[in-house]
Amino acid sequence: MKRLPAGIWALGLVSLLMDVSSEMIHALLPVYLVTALGASTLAVGVIEGIAEATAAIGKVFSGALSDWLGRRKFLVALGYGLAALTKPMFPLATSLGGVVAARFIDRIGKGIRGAPRDALIADMTPQAQRGAAFGLRQSLDTAGAFIGPALAIALMWLTADDIRAVFWMAVLPAFAAFALVLLAVRDVPGTRKPARLPLVRAELARLPPLYWAVVAVSAVFTLARFSEAFLVLRAQELGVATALIPLVLVALNLVFSLSSYPVGVLADRVDRRALLGTGLALLVLADLVLARVGGMAGLWLGLGLWGLHMGMTQGLLATLVADAAPAELRGTAFGVFNLVGGGALLAASMIAGALWQAFGSSTTFLAGAGFAALALLATLVLSLSFLRRQSPEA
Repeated sequence: MKRLPAGIWALGLVSLLMDVSSEMIHALLPVYLVTALGASTLAVGVIEGIAEATAAIGKVFSGALSDWLGRRKFLVALGYGLAALTKPMFPLATSLGGVVAARFIDRIGKGIRGAPRDALIADMTPQAQRGAAFGLRQSLDTAGAFIGPALAIALMWLTADDIRAVFWMAVLPAFAAFALVLLAVRDVPGTRKPARLPLVRAELARLPPLYWAVVAVSAVFTLARFSEAFLVLRAQELGVATALIPLVLVALNLVFSLSSYPVGVLADRVDRRALLGTGLALLVLADLVLARVGGMAGLWLGLGLWGLHMGMTQGLLATLVADAAPAELRGTAFGVFNLVGGGALLAASMIAGALWQAFGSSTTFLAGAGFAALALLATLVLSLSFLRRQSPEA
């Protein structure tokens, strides 16, 4: 198989380092909010939902701006730089409002970098290698998402459960990520600038029905994939010690990372409808296990299935967006895709928090299984017209 461009590896390593930093914080943040700052589970859902929705809104504007400018690296670097600068805010915060502000600004950075980065990956990569490219980037990104919690566990042990000290250590990989994106990532020359602003109606109308079908399926799917904060709270409910809570994200993201790249390579060779449908079916099963199977066995099995469904869907959805969108509108396409997904995640996290608070954790996961089943049905219906795999030679 032809080697992937060096820029894909550079962006993957940047994602890995930033995720190490972010997940060192996020692995402990839900517990910190609930136990140290007195937040409710509903508040956790609202905070997580608003944070991710903020990132999604930023992506639509930054993606369109990268199309209009014909340049993407500046926005990618700006987003990673802003995220790095906000990391010290977490250990400095002494109130719920301070943590919310830090989370909010951090997600603005994610919003600025996300769509231009994904569009840059599509710009760098031949169509026949897009599945592998997005799978590799996702795999490296997610490797950071289990290395971060693993480091948090070790640091919690070394610091006698000092969460603020762990937050301070998370600052280092964030600044390393920013330095790497400045030194190792380059724009792709020759990206054509649209004649009009990308977010005007006439330009959006150029996005084909295939693209909007992918967006619709992803939106329903995201309603089932609420924030991983609720997986952390489920582990705490089942008796996992506070110092070991980050193991939840270690297990989840280990499976996610190990599966993303092989699935991406496979997506360049087989029918993508089958892979997407299988990933959605795994989410249904994961939610049912987390809702109905008690004890540690049910927790770890559910986490493993959740991680596998992520590995089978996240890079694949990005690949489908890249395939469907015109080259000069890729940033806009990824931005709109993430905006719709962020709105769905906000709704999903708020619904999950409200259901948990009113009826308990089992109802939350059963509702997730229901939404995942609807997404699977939508995929089966839409695939007949829109989600036919196109061969690399096409």
